[in-house]
Order: sequence, then C-alpha cells, then structure tokens
Amino acid sequence: MSDYYDAFEISPVPAPGPDAVLPEPFRGIYGMPAFATIPTNDLAASVDFWTRGLGFFELFSIPGGVVHLRRWAFQDVLLVPAESVPERPPAISLSFACVLSQLDPLVEACRAIRPDSVEGPRDTPWSTRDVAVITPENARIVFTAARPFDPASQEARDLAAVGITPPGLGHDDNEEHA
Repeated sequence: MSDYYDAFEISPVPAPGPDAVLPEPFRGIYGMPAFATIPTNDLAASVDFWTRGLGFFELFSIPGGVVHLRRWAFQDVLLVPAESVPERPPAISLSFACVLSQLDPLVEACRAIRPDSVEGPRDTPWSTRDVAVITPENARIVFTAARPFDPASQEARDLAAVGITPPGLGHDDNEEHA
C-alpha cells in the first residue's frame, strides 16, 4: 500500500538523532516552493523577535515593503507592513524543522524577549519534540525536531500500520510495490 520512499537527499533536514548537526544558513536565491507571509504593525519589533528569538536571518529587505527572513533552505518568511494584526493567534500553525539541540536555546531566547510566548516542549506520537511560539504578530509558529527513531517503539508500530517503514528497514527508493 506504500508509495513512500526515503528521499532525505533532497531535504536540508539532517537525519534524526540527539547529535544531529544543523545545516549552514542558505543565502542563495531560489524559486520558493512554499513560504509564509506574515503581516505586522511593528516591522522592527517583528524582525527583532524572528531573528534573536527564532533564529532566522534577514536575507534582504525592501524598505516599507517586505523583510525576507530565512532559517534553512526552504524555510522562508516574508514580514510585510500592516495597519493591524489579529488580536488572537489563529487556529492554524506554521511548522519549521529544527534539531533537538536547538529547542532549549530557542525557548530561552523567546522567553527572554516575550516571557509568555512559548508552549512546550512536548513529545508527539509521530516521534518529534515540538515547541510552539506565539510571535508579536500573533502567528503560531511550531519548531519541530525529530527524536531518535526506535524501531521497537509504539511510534514505529503506528507508522508501519499505515505502510511507512524507516530507511534501511523497508523498501528501496522509488521502488514500485504491489
């Protein structure tokens, strides 16, 4: 039933593990396959929170128009000026991959800037550890780090039940399955 295959070679996300090394910042220009546009009524405060708190860097800005932020390749956010922002965080969240060693420093940095901005960390049934952050624009941003994969865990059994096997334990890349 599975059409899934190991394709980690096209992703900047490192293999899961407690000693995973995060990728270098990617400063190149590419066609963005997905990105978030977040309105803000205080561009300077938003840029400060996103860079010092969340670990993004400013790729470029057009004064009064947009600030393009990035963490890893394909983790792009455009901050745009707006007269107002929602008073409450939306139900939807935007998630960014990270490595386990980044979570505690991220929590500390965000709490230093906005003490009540962080929820978690919490472990998920799909083998990640997540931290949710409410930004100054009331966006709900989740940083999600893969926990080490345990083939004997309940998470592994749950994935296997839907036809997903970890790399090296199942099928070859792009292999057709009957």
